[in-house]
Amino acid sequence: MAIEDSFRTGSGVETLNTVLAEEANRIGADVHRSMLHTSPWIDLIKKAAFPDGMGYQMTSLIYDRSVPTSDKAGDNEITSAIWTDVAGGTGSTAFGTPKVSGVQNLADTMQTEIGPLTGTSYVNVAKTLRNYNLKKMSIESPRISIEDLRFAAHRGEQLRAIVDLLAESSRYTWESRYRDEYDRLCGKFVNCLSSSTPSPTKVVDSIDASTSADEQFTGIPTFNINLAASAGAGLPTANISNAIMDKVYFELVRSGAGNKAYGRENGRPVFGLVLSSEASYQLQTEAGFRDDVRYNSAAVSDLIAPLGIEKSFRGFYHLVDDLAPRFNAINANATTAIARINAYTTENGLTSVNSNYESADYELAYVLHEEVFESMIPEPISVGSGVTFDPVNYKGDFTWNNIKSETTNPDGTIGYFRGVLASASKPIKTDFGYVIAFKRSSSTPAA
Repeated sequence: MAIEDSFRTGSGVETLNTVLAEEANRIGADVHRSMLHTSPWIDLIKKAAFPDGMGYQMTSLIYDRSVPTSDKAGDNEITSAIWTDVAGGTGSTAFGTPKVSGVQNLADTMQTEIGPLTGTSYVNVAKTLRNYNLKKMSIESPRISIEDLRFAAHRGEQLRAIVDLLAESSRYTWESRYRDEYDRLCGKFVNCLSSSTPSPTKVVDSIDASTSADEQFTGIPTFNINLAASAGAGLPTANISNAIMDKVYFELVRSGAGNKAYGRENGRPVFGLVLSSEASYQLQTEAGFRDDVRYNSAAVSDLIAPLGIEKSFRGFYHLVDDLAPRFNAINANATTAIARINAYTTENGLTSVNSNYESADYELAYVLHEEVFESMIPEPISVGSGVTFDPVNYKGDFTWNNIKSETTNPDGTIGYFRGVLASASKPIKTDFGYVIAFKRSSSTPAA
């Protein structure tokens, strides 16, 4: 019986003796397996250790940028520093006429004040508190019996293939986690329209657009929320375009995101743009912009080069993610206008490419910035004081478990592989993250 057929029969105890192929004369010496697509999310998301002894929920303190203003409350639009004379002189100031030395008068001072009364600029300190908490999940293999190993053909190769599949599933899970968490924590939203596309807007966390924006909006539903979803109004009407990306680029530069950009060319920062192959092709072949590809030969940063990126394009490195979120419109109501279309479907344990993903109308792209959030993963714990237990690696490494049971595993001949994943997403400068929604089936670039 082939491995694919074994998963059709069920799971758990039902598949104990059919996980590994048994008849050597029906399979070749090589054991092959299908591969899932990989993306840049794993390598470019910053990672740190989740601190021990601090509880499950923590708070991130972010100080916002500030410039000097002439108003103490920080409400004055004049943000340039005010310069004033150190002292007022006496005598004539006519051209060619020397000043008459006299008593030095400090400008705008009084006995009761320290320093000048006018000409003072103020720096206002603004900070934001954002909560984040630890989440975890686990992945388990089918149960494997020693009888599988006794009669299986090429059992070593088959076990290695199963372990590789588990490792790949762990990687896929992390990629999905980072993609969805980045989507959840992005602070800016762009909706591509065929005419008069609005500037990037702060995200909102409810259908009521007047609700103040924060980082608590929940992932993919944000696309619904920020579309003015009633009766399907507000859905993207145009494809992604360089005009839109130019708007995003200049806003990023002015917001200070260039300090931690992934590279620099001619003194200008180069940001990361995560998008599908189709969206990247759309930008690079858009009418009037093809020469940007032809003549761009600047060096790629050391952080981006290992991902296979050879050049930038109009201020962005195109980081291809061919599992980018896609959607189709459904019956619109107050809370739902779209449905996410997954790239893969699973039936009876078999994973296959979803044909509906290829034809989906809407897609998301992301401006990737390392300061949007940080993935904090717990370290294996050791408490000491005579207490011992097997430490758990929360990065998704798989270990073999063979737990004896009086009723189901009395001889310890049945076991399984298990991996545990845990992380907390620490929000930092979420305004540096952009979600760009566009209609991929449209031939009209957003304007």
